[in-house]
Amino acid sequence: MHIVIPEDYQNCVRHLDCFPKLQAHEVTVYNDSCKDPAELVRRFASADALVLTRERTVLTEEILRQLPRLKLISQIGKVAGHIDLDACRRLGIAVAQGAGSGTATAELTWALVLASRRHIVSEANRLKQGQWQASLGQKLQGHRLGVWSYGRIGEQVARYGRAFGMNVWVWGRAGSAEKARADGFEVAPSREAFFAQSDIVCLHIRLNSETEGIVKEADLARMGTHALIVNTSRAELIEPGALQRALANGAPGFAAVDVYEEEPVTASPLIEMPNVLCTPHLGYVERDNYESYFGTAFDNINQFFLGEPTNLV
Repeated sequence: MHIVIPEDYQNCVRHLDCFPKLQAHEVTVYNDSCKDPAELVRRFASADALVLTRERTVLTEEILRQLPRLKLISQIGKVAGHIDLDACRRLGIAVAQGAGSGTATAELTWALVLASRRHIVSEANRLKQGQWQASLGQKLQGHRLGVWSYGRIGEQVARYGRAFGMNVWVWGRAGSAEKARADGFEVAPSREAFFAQSDIVCLHIRLNSETEGIVKEADLARMGTHALIVNTSRAELIEPGALQRALANGAPGFAAVDVYEEEPVTASPLIEMPNVLCTPHLGYVERDNYESYFGTAFDNINQFFLGEPTNLV
């Protein structure tokens, strides 16, 4: 079978330990980002199966109808709105998915917290330029960490905060709050208090129609001038333009961002702001995570063409 893997930005998939699982197939890998529908049709025209990395590639019904050979989409991570599932059902295209652990994203979140509070990137760059200390960092111990949504990633981040001696509390839906309480974490008394009294806020909310734009400019305005907000979840959780305006007004004082409305991104107002640390969506991009993600995707392909499909949506 012909397997096509688009948007392998780092040119790493062929070098993973799990890649030999596809040795019985013809494999084509693209390393660039392509958003043009006509070009995607050209690239995928001969594919029996696609391996998609998260939401990097959007497959509309218009595109899918022009891929008569396509039998399977094997998705890295959970399927979101980037695949027209109704069209797949009508066209007889199977969709399989797999999930990672979330640990890589939780660890990156904490790396951003530490780097932001101690200005590590800017100070390291200054030192390379022959300059000495220019900023005054802030410790974590004894400060308040707010975690919005106590799911598999939020739980890990909360535990990191506890290990660093922070006063951790949680905000989220009733089920999330109950689970946090059961694990010994405090639940914020109100949304207003959560933002106003947290020194650091980390967002770990799943994006859907209900949570899009859930963080408002008024929420951010309640944060202190020395407060930090970290978003390694989805950019669309914050209402459009709200973070940029809030940072320009000085509250919160700092942000760390790993996600953007359009990706890949090389130009954004946030990237140019001196009080923002921006990374290129590195949360899940980690070798062990990729081995798990792609290994499952390749297993799904082999099982499907053996007539024993697994992890179908």
